[in-house]
Amino acid sequence: MDEASRRKAASFSEQYLPKLVTVLREGYGPGALKADALAGLTVAIVALPLSMAIAIASGVGPERGLYTAIVGGFLVSLLGGSRFQIGGPAGAFIVLVAACVAQTGVGGLLLATFLSGFVLIAAGALRLGSYIRFIPYPVTVGFTSGIAVIIFSSQIKDLLGLQLAGPEPAEIIAKLEALWAARGTVSGAALALAAGTIALIEAVKRWLPRWPSLLIGIVAASVLAAGLGLPVETIGSRFGALPRVLPAPGLPDLSMEALRAALPYALSFALLGAIESLLSAVVADGMSGRQHRSNAELMAQGVANIGSALFGGFCVTGTIARTATNVRAGSRGPVSGMLHALFLLVFLLIAAPLAAYIPLAALAALLAIVAWNMAETEEFARLVRASRADAMVVIVTFLLVVFRDLTEGIVVGFALGGLVFIQRMSGAARIEPHGDGAEAGDGAENGDGAESHDPGVVVYRLQGAFFFGAAATLGSALDRIAARPRAFVVDFTGVPFLDSSGAHAFETLAHKLHRRGAVLYLTGTSAELRRVLLAQGVREPLARYLPDIDSALAAARETAG
Repeated sequence: MDEASRRKAASFSEQYLPKLVTVLREGYGPGALKADALAGLTVAIVALPLSMAIAIASGVGPERGLYTAIVGGFLVSLLGGSRFQIGGPAGAFIVLVAACVAQTGVGGLLLATFLSGFVLIAAGALRLGSYIRFIPYPVTVGFTSGIAVIIFSSQIKDLLGLQLAGPEPAEIIAKLEALWAARGTVSGAALALAAGTIALIEAVKRWLPRWPSLLIGIVAASVLAAGLGLPVETIGSRFGALPRVLPAPGLPDLSMEALRAALPYALSFALLGAIESLLSAVVADGMSGRQHRSNAELMAQGVANIGSALFGGFCVTGTIARTATNVRAGSRGPVSGMLHALFLLVFLLIAAPLAAYIPLAALAALLAIVAWNMAETEEFARLVRASRADAMVVIVTFLLVVFRDLTEGIVVGFALGGLVFIQRMSGAARIEPHGDGAEAGDGAENGDGAESHDPGVVVYRLQGAFFFGAAATLGSALDRIAARPRAFVVDFTGVPFLDSSGAHAFETLAHKLHRRGAVLYLTGTSAELRRVLLAQGVREPLARYLPDIDSALAAARETAG
């Protein structure tokens, strides 16, 4: 194998090799297996009630949450680019999944999940994972807080045991109106059970942090409801008994009509899934000191979504809370995630009938806690106080997610974040006078020049990125400055980046100087900057490239002489 082939193979390995292979190559013994088994069991205990609760809140049966965690979770760990990622259904998807089910039915949901898998695989193959991580932090906080509000609002009905006159509306204002109209049907038993579940879970978290608080809360609520015969709705009364086996795999409906209806949701699932999974992987990296392979992670998420859909599950993504639990529980690598899926499968095979006794009010209480933890109220308030720009991005994203659409919130928030970045980078770019003859306080904004010993030679330094955001402002300043001299020297030593818009400003300047018989000297240009300038036509005889300012001044004097 030649050197080029070796480099190509190494690059492929860096991008796509599953972390499971890396862990096995490092050596994997009985001690690591024992640690992973304990971590996997711990995560499965957390994932069991959460998977069912998320499925119910999403408008599908609880068994589909377990299918998603079992099949999707196993494939994410088997093929993923993170050592500790735990895949499964996530609270962030509740809004999208519920909307998809309402519009296209469960069949449409399976198809959208299936298609999103191929979109994620394509994103990984195109190496987009490195770019998806660049979502601005205010956007992340805004849409996460927005999702938390929607999740909580979706649980009010079961928290209070309300009886609605018709189907619960999806749009939040209409939902709140319908819930308020049904306020007279509040169930004291459901409310007391939900409040008790929340109190017990929080008490266990505080006083016994190593104990499985979520499972303890759900089991206690189930035993209490069944033992006292409380008049509350349960999984069994609403959905019947859970199946005790995984369904046989099958393709979703691939008709053209179904594809058209499902495709928009598939793209939304893929976008949100990519963001959530890579954020979760970054959290795991921070906790463990390891580094994930983002594009391998996207590929694994894609395969997991395809597999989940084939077995009747829905969207799979990396789950931050379960992944963090996995790291804290002492996981050594992806085997713990695979075992977590197998433990859930054992529950399905052996203990599924017990799930029928779980009160829906208790599951709603669990999701209320999840929503509160997702809300990031402190971070939201900190961003609002940080600056007007950050406040605008986080608030607009939050409002769009809550009152419009999750994908729209992400896209608009990302665009606003990009505009804020461009404005800040543009403000950081400047052109400064340089030379022995520079006048104190002179600047490009006033069109005043910094003259060398020869008043016909003006020298300026550029500082910062000279790109389209700064090109218009600095370009007009350059034109004003260039109104007098016969030689104009611009030093690029402080310019890390130049795009075609910035280079075009110099092409315009060069033509203007050339028509007046003046000469443009460019110094300190790196190979990359010079390539961009030359591509825009900034070349002899319009401009001369010299290594430094002293060389340019010498050339200018020689030309004048």
